[in-house]
Amino acid sequence: MKLQILQENLEKAVNITARFASTKAQLPILGNILISTQKSKIYVSSTNLEISASVQVGAKIEEEGEISIPAKVISELVSNLPKETITLSSEKEQLKVSTSGFSSTVLGMNSSDFPKIPNTISGSNAITLSRDEVVKSLGQVVFATSTDETRPILTGVLFVFGKDAFSLVATDGFRLSKKKLSFKEGKQTFENVVIPKGVLGELARGVFEEEDILFGVQEKEKQVVFGVGDTILTSRLLEGEYPDFEKIIPKNSSIKVFLDKEEFLRAVKLASIFARESANVVKLKVLKDSVKVSAESGAAGSQEMKVDAKIEGSTPVDGFEIAFNYRFLEDFLHSVTGEEIKMEFSGVAASGVFTDSTDQNYLHLIMPVKI
Repeated sequence: MKLQILQENLEKAVNITARFASTKAQLPILGNILISTQKSKIYVSSTNLEISASVQVGAKIEEEGEISIPAKVISELVSNLPKETITLSSEKEQLKVSTSGFSSTVLGMNSSDFPKIPNTISGSNAITLSRDEVVKSLGQVVFATSTDETRPILTGVLFVFGKDAFSLVATDGFRLSKKKLSFKEGKQTFENVVIPKGVLGELARGVFEEEDILFGVQEKEKQVVFGVGDTILTSRLLEGEYPDFEKIIPKNSSIKVFLDKEEFLRAVKLASIFARESANVVKLKVLKDSVKVSAESGAAGSQEMKVDAKIEGSTPVDGFEIAFNYRFLEDFLHSVTGEEIKMEFSGVAASGVFTDSTDQNYLHLIMPVKI
């Protein structure tokens, strides 16, 4: 293999892929990135067997070939080279990196041992999504995924496909988030899938500037593929039966509460000072035209704060009281973009339904705490 490539192009490709190289000693090849050529392009690829990345870069190819080299070494090497043309040439399992006045030989490994990973996505079998919409929506659901590895299916996000739209769903058993989005282009051809939150987090990072994301599912390989510009991200799908979340969404409510988001968030934060000392419990008492937010601790003391609210529905004379984990309330409030939120209650033992008054496509449930 022999080629010339601009330093900034190679640096970008190496920086993206080096993130997914594995540090596990038992599989040394996974600590490498693969550089391969095809016509006037090179592909820089890596995988940790959970997430794979392949970046396509333009280059002047003199001789085709491929080589696998340590990700850490090539990443540090390229990032410190001047912004000029770099010559890469390989012979057997060595890669020579040279610029004007500089030359280095990097010891590689046999590329035949490198796992096969996708470096393209078929537009005919993919849907186009708006990256901004996806990133915003992930911020409204990913926080509700579980961290409990004994139920791995709940550590991912469920993609529920309809004819021209789809929903993202996440739950940890105590709360649930659901967000509906439309396709930008393409038609639904996929079954519902559960995608690990790791690869979704990579999409939400500020690495990619492109406006669109191509989304495809390789059902035979049980993989999901995302195309963002010249980068292809691949992840395994989570297997198992996802809970029937529709069953737990309350169909009606007896009390509706409309609140200013910032005022309510301030009240929850003040209550959390004492709730932290008492199992994170914050009480909400719905009164005639306000909500009283309170918390108490045997060690730290107590506090209460009233937040003005518009109440619809019938409440008991002495008010309706329900308790929640304050962390769950804060997580929801931080995910809301509008100025007003709506809370709906049907009983002290039923999930509270939390929504953004300006976003009909976003729904959040929180299970109450028994008091």
